[in-house]
Amino acid sequence: MVNDLIFPDILLYLLDMVGVIACAIAGTLLAQHKGFDVTGCILVSMANAVGGGTLRDLALERHPLFWMTDLNYMFVITATSLILQTFFHLYHKIDRAVKLFDAIGLAAFSVIGFKVALNQDMSSLIAIMMGVWTAIIGGLLRDIICNQIPLVLQREIYITASIVGSVAYLLLDYLGVHAGVNEFIMLGIIFWVRMLALRFDWHLPSIRLVD
Repeated sequence: MVNDLIFPDILLYLLDMVGVIACAIAGTLLAQHKGFDVTGCILVSMANAVGGGTLRDLALERHPLFWMTDLNYMFVITATSLILQTFFHLYHKIDRAVKLFDAIGLAAFSVIGFKVALNQDMSSLIAIMMGVWTAIIGGLLRDIICNQIPLVLQREIYITASIVGSVAYLLLDYLGVHAGVNEFIMLGIIFWVRMLALRFDWHLPSIRLVD
């Protein structure tokens, strides 16, 4: 009973903050690598960290937006970006670092978006879609601002990882797995699918008409 009360209110919030920090790091790393100034890096990190959740809340008509009622999001993003900019010289492999923190954000935000939709009594299909939106829109905005081809528009195992995790949650929920445990399983599945795809260079196939 205690866990049922604590998990939605505290652990999901902490999970959201993990995603925010991870996406702020990924956004700042890329922006700094592109030569953005201090405020530019903070802007990119904010777009990366709250862009997906903002679109999700607009679609679900959740008002006011989450980051407008809880300024901790803005404080955490700004502090994370400033700290990382100070120690940016320690990151020698920019691409690997961005993808690592991007995978953490993908997993955390997929779970958050998925659960928010379920808590709004949305169908399973809409919940999966909200998980994907929450996870990918911020990275999409980040890459567009930084003049990069967005990862989600390439053949990367990215959206697929979010969907696989959501489907696994629904299956385990049907089998009676506790919601709190199930959310951590979903988080782990998404993260490791993404990391294994990076490690072994898995890609989705392209569909082309044969002449």
